[in-house]
Amino acid sequence: MSEDLAGRRERIDAIDKNLVQLLNERAALARAIGILKGDGPIYNPEREAEVLRGVTASSKGPLSAQSLERIYVEVISACRALERKLEVSYLGPEGTFSEMAVKSNFGAAVEGVPCATIDDVFRKAESGNADYAVVPVENSTEGAIGRTLDLLLTTPLRICGEVVLRVRQNLMAVDGELAGITRVYSHAQSLGQCNGWLLQNLPNAERVPLSSNAEAARQASKEPRSCAIGPEIAAARYGLKIVASGIEDDSRNKTRFLVLGNQDTRPTGRDRTSLAMTAPNQPGAVHALITPFADNGVSMSRIESRPARTGQWEYYFYVDLEGHQSDPAVARALQQARAKAPFMKIFGSYPAFGSDPVMDSTSTT
Repeated sequence: MSEDLAGRRERIDAIDKNLVQLLNERAALARAIGILKGDGPIYNPEREAEVLRGVTASSKGPLSAQSLERIYVEVISACRALERKLEVSYLGPEGTFSEMAVKSNFGAAVEGVPCATIDDVFRKAESGNADYAVVPVENSTEGAIGRTLDLLLTTPLRICGEVVLRVRQNLMAVDGELAGITRVYSHAQSLGQCNGWLLQNLPNAERVPLSSNAEAARQASKEPRSCAIGPEIAAARYGLKIVASGIEDDSRNKTRFLVLGNQDTRPTGRDRTSLAMTAPNQPGAVHALITPFADNGVSMSRIESRPARTGQWEYYFYVDLEGHQSDPAVARALQQARAKAPFMKIFGSYPAFGSDPVMDSTSTT
């Protein structure tokens, strides 16, 4: 048995040497491609989506598709950084689910730029002080992030990617013990998402809402009898121990983010197009506005209205379509809808991922 074990370990060592050689060959090719592109964008979301889909489709196990995807996100990130380390703005502070969304999409080899507000996240990328921006746009239980929707109407940035994170909350404390806890810090929405668990396990503990889960973790790190709720990344950053994981009441809760940049993406065969439009103030106008999509066989995965703030009871309708704006059916539907809409802005077309990475996260900060 010991010989059998030693033999398998020798094979692993040999495979590791081959992997290192192949990874360096891949990195050299990626760097050469970067030189050939010249001033072209370093980040190509459509190409990266094709690589990730190809890797997971070709696998026969035992590694899961999600495991392979996370490995290759980091491989791509390291190769991309050979050209230049990208700077990506996000809603801070550090240790929040927005930072995790950045790492989930771009990998570890990027420079995160935490911002105080969603407005600042947009402005960093618009001014060129960040290469890309990552912003929350909707939560599966809390709904849309209104400020993100408002800013999409005026920004010159285009949507070039999306990230979907499962909301997984963790209880964390200095000593890692539940006994003796008298106070729970967290963002208000996270406290609400864990209400059932808190009632059962910490019914007498004071609940203190703070501006972010990262701030909650920072505060709990200074108080031995306090704890915080938030993502695992916050525990690591502020020296806390995980007392309990997965304490959210709804395990299906997810948050969706948008990746914004100054580029358009080409079709990949599985894409999404996001836009906003208005309808004339007359009976049947909204029905007429969305009819072209049904007539052309284009599926709408999301439609949501938001007041236009004109004081005239006018609304913007935010729509997500399945398909790329250059796809013939989508292009026809958009042309027909544009003829009926007083206003239409296409925010961008971008790769849509079929599976959601499972990450510990919060809901809006």
